Amino acid sequence: MKKRRELRLAERYAHRGYHDKPQIPENSMAAFRRAIEHGLASELDVHLLADGSLVVFHDDDLERETGVKGSIEAYDLSNLRKLRLEGTDEKIPTFDEVLDLYENSGLALMIELKVVKGNYKPLARAVAKRLDSYKGEYAVQSFDPRVLMEYRRIRPEVIRGQLSKNFVKSTEGLPFYQVVMLTNLMLNKLTKPDFINYQFADRGNKVLRRLVDKKGYPEVTWTIRSVRDLKAAVADGCVPIFEKIDPEDL
Repeated sequence: MKKRRELRLAERYAHRGYHDKPQIPENSMAAFRRAIEHGLASELDVHLLADGSLVVFHDDDLERETGVKGSIEAYDLSNLRKLRLEGTDEKIPTFDEVLDLYENSGLALMIELKVVKGNYKPLARAVAKRLDSYKGEYAVQSFDPRVLMEYRRIRPEVIRGQLSKNFVKSTEGLPFYQVVMLTNLMLNKLTKPDFINYQFADRGNKVLRRLVDKKGYPEVTWTIRSVRDLKAAVADGCVPIFEKIDPEDL
């Protein structure tokens, strides 16, 4: 068994790269280059395509970012690369491209695994295989406990984070029992996360506060969009994931 990786989170993370929309789209190579130029770690999202390729993109549906309807998982890489982000010349990056950009930067990545239609096993395996040769600092995270359990099973040495929020406010089509379980982190005994990443507006959740304040779980929080909230998160001992904040205000 490989040696357990040390939990070393960055001071803060740029959300989907240090984007400046629409000129610099989220999760674009331009956004990640801008983050590196400012010495910033980045949070990003990874999807598994139909042909087994890994790409960096947030939504399951392509329309918001590309203007084209359809699920990203149904595409192969050659067809996906024909699309452009937010009317710019930026393509959807491959996971390899972002890793190659960051690998020798000395800056960390927080990699969210985006599970679609129950593909958590192939997604976890594909991401883990690629990261085996990555020499930079990173952690993985997901809203879906299943992918974290799978990742723990196949790569127990890798640092993992459980993403969550108050799903009661927006159930996203989930059945009530899943809303309750995910909101209150009820599968933590199975996922055994190294940190918890909870939505900033929902951080008063009693279960979260007990895990962080009493059990000592490191806390990450998303998504910070003002200097005031950034300062509040840092004052509370959180690692902020931020966007829409000018460099001089960081």
